[in-house]
Amino acid sequence: MNPITTITLSSGMTLVVEPMQGVRSAAIAFLTPAGFAADPEPRQGFAPLASELLMRGAGDLGSREHADALDRLGVGRSASAGAHFMSVGATLVGARLLEALPLLTNMVLRPRFEPQAFEPARELALAALESLKDEPTERVALAARARHLPSPLSRSGLGTEQGLTDATRDELAQHWATHALPERSIFAAAGAVDPVALRDRLEQLLSGWRGRAPAWNLGAPPERGYQHIEDPTNQVQILMMHDAPPESAPESWLEKVVVNVLSGGMSGRLFTEVREKRGLCYSVNASYRGDKEFGTCAAYVGTTPERAQDSFVVLLEQLRLINDSGITPDEFNRAITGMKSRLVFSSESTSARAAGLASDLHRLGRARTLVEIAAQIDAITLDQVNAYLKTRRLGSMTIQTLGPRPLRPDAVA
Repeated sequence: MNPITTITLSSGMTLVVEPMQGVRSAAIAFLTPAGFAADPEPRQGFAPLASELLMRGAGDLGSREHADALDRLGVGRSASAGAHFMSVGATLVGARLLEALPLLTNMVLRPRFEPQAFEPARELALAALESLKDEPTERVALAARARHLPSPLSRSGLGTEQGLTDATRDELAQHWATHALPERSIFAAAGAVDPVALRDRLEQLLSGWRGRAPAWNLGAPPERGYQHIEDPTNQVQILMMHDAPPESAPESWLEKVVVNVLSGGMSGRLFTEVREKRGLCYSVNASYRGDKEFGTCAAYVGTTPERAQDSFVVLLEQLRLINDSGITPDEFNRAITGMKSRLVFSSESTSARAAGLASDLHRLGRARTLVEIAAQIDAITLDQVNAYLKTRRLGSMTIQTLGPRPLRPDAVA
């Protein structure tokens, strides 16, 4: 078993490290509380702008010099904005991690946000927003999120056209200075990593970095219900969302089994009932996402206008039926096997482990080993899942459709 080391550094940032035997690579996930939920309401777009500009120079190095320095060390890197955090990720040969650390930490502590790079970053962000017109699946997902989750988690990570247009370079730099702070930040590393050496080097590099980002509050729950977006296409997108247990709840494991039964590939109930038996759609799936304080399940079907109403009816029927019928031993075994297979695949990726460690710290308050996660999966029984299904309710749902004409949700009993 790979031991996990968790340390609070003198800056207030949490460091979590999992050395992995038999690998030569290392990966980091550096999370700081400057996600899109922290953007000021009139400036929704700071986060996507920052994620682009963090890759364009840091410390004493301009964009080209910084990129060349990382390339010489063989560092693959990225910056992405989530709701809670801005994440800087990197993968490289473990022997070069300490050498690369100043370049990587400077991306968070000393981004240049160069004025000449700001307008190109804005143009890219606006182009990404504009490209949604050609991404109906993404549009329906964002519309459902906006009506299902409380603000500011209901926002799009792409920002708004007004927010991106009005943002200035100086405003963004000031926002970053007050939100990219060490308390509540997480630095996760996995692979060929020495925890003690990494800790000592970070203590040197983060010396003088202090502070805590201001907290943001959740708004009132939205109304939810049914809504349609008219779009003159020959496809219809249907998305249904309902509440689920948070990741920290024991029932989250049971919910994951249920979702895997619904959407476990070609053997999943949704694929079998909606696509194979009735030929109603070209795509159908379900997913679960657990956060720190709440969870959500989403079920999606993509179909044609002629089959949209029937697809809607059958999808909703299957979401309700599983609560009444329970699952069979064969379905249970396939779901558990799929969950453990994905766990094995993640164990072979240092970047997946670094991201998993950081996610665990945020959602659960501690990092889990893969052995512990496997044991949690093994402990689930069919009786537990079926007992959970007897009490499981879909509750207040959000139903979002996109296509040439609205559906008739009231026609479903």
